[in-house]
Amino acid sequence: MKAMILAAGLGSRMRPLTDHCPKPLLTVADKPLIVHQLERLAAAGITDIVINVSYRAEQIVEALGDGQRFGVSLAFSHETTPLETAGGIRHALPLLGDAPFLLINGDVWCDAALETLPELRDDLAHLILVDNPDHHAEGDFALDDAGRVRLESTPRLTYAGLAILDPALVASLPDDSPAKLAPLLREAIMAGRTGGTHHRGDWVDVGTPERLEALDAHLRGI
Repeated sequence: MKAMILAAGLGSRMRPLTDHCPKPLLTVADKPLIVHQLERLAAAGITDIVINVSYRAEQIVEALGDGQRFGVSLAFSHETTPLETAGGIRHALPLLGDAPFLLINGDVWCDAALETLPELRDDLAHLILVDNPDHHAEGDFALDDAGRVRLESTPRLTYAGLAILDPALVASLPDDSPAKLAPLLREAIMAGRTGGTHHRGDWVDVGTPERLEALDAHLRGI
């Protein structure tokens, strides 16, 4: 299975840290956040990885190279301007191919066992969900006892920024046009084609300087 890391965003919530550094290269426990992701993917045997880049793209490409020193093979999907989540995935489809792939938001840290994620079968998506953090107390979706993601049920959980997706989910979008992933996921959920896993381990949405600092302290055992 291939993986795609979303790394093209402007990182506006992380300013001023991202004024001169793209968010995926911000350091956590002595290494860039995205390197933590690459190492976890490599440990799970997922070594063919696509990264979309836009804001300060040259810094990311220069820092990561071909990925060999991290035990992976990297390809970069360049966006002249950020295309949002679904638009970025659609633009990267020539690099991703036709098979389901693992999607990871570039601004999350998670200790989920990536090698144990299920096959999609007839689904368009399989979402990793976590308990609602304080900054997103209302959650996103519900997960029933059969492992199916629901829109209206309770209790609600938060989408962790990790998923297995079928390329067909975005294939009908026009290329080079910004588009968000959430509406497509909602359509797939309403069509009964979305499964989910409730991850109860560690997860951090590194969306603010304060959360970055907290994750750094956690990983250092401070």
